[in-house]
Amino acid sequence: MPKVKIPRKSTAVDMTAMCDVAFLLLSFFILATKQKPPEVLSVQTPNSVSSKVAPDNAFVITMTKDGRTFLMLGEETKKADILADINTNKSLGLSPAELKTWGKRQFIGLPLNQVKSSLAGPEPDAAKEPGIPTDSTNNEMIDWVRSIADVYAKAQIDQKDLEKLLLVKGDNDVLYPVFRSIKDAFKKNEIYKFRLITNGEAPPAGSEMAKSGGVDETNK
Repeated sequence: MPKVKIPRKSTAVDMTAMCDVAFLLLSFFILATKQKPPEVLSVQTPNSVSSKVAPDNAFVITMTKDGRTFLMLGEETKKADILADINTNKSLGLSPAELKTWGKRQFIGLPLNQVKSSLAGPEPDAAKEPGIPTDSTNNEMIDWVRSIADVYAKAQIDQKDLEKLLLVKGDNDVLYPVFRSIKDAFKKNEIYKFRLITNGEAPPAGSEMAKSGGVDETNK
């Protein structure tokens, strides 16, 4: 009996559903991705071979080359609690509405006695602010670090975990006394460890770090 030949037909694949899924995923990632905010303060940091990325919940102390200091409370920090704490401890007299307005600002760069008046107007240009006083007679960074430490202690967060979130970013031309005042602010609050923000660069050729693919084995 002869074999029945089945006619061959070309296979047609409908990609409409797949294209819909692809565009939905693309739209999701575009909307969900957090964009890095523009640099408000111009700081040229030194280079290092570290490849660690600063976490979103970090506290960043920035030192500019003209000697000013600024504080940035990260997105995931207990920002509202810290502002409320320093408002109470330093008797700033800020209302809940003023605290909410203060919490929306990216940088803290004013002496405490100027905060209330600044909240009555539009957000000032951080690059033109005088910075947080850190001189030997009035180092307000001590008060800021104290409020941060107290809030995290009340939340029963270990100090070692807090130390990992304390970052210092300084310009190459910043003078040492400014950096020393930041160290004193930590020391006065019994905090002895913090991290420096630097520009990443490739490890030296032939070094142990280069051989391990850019990972510093000693810091694991």
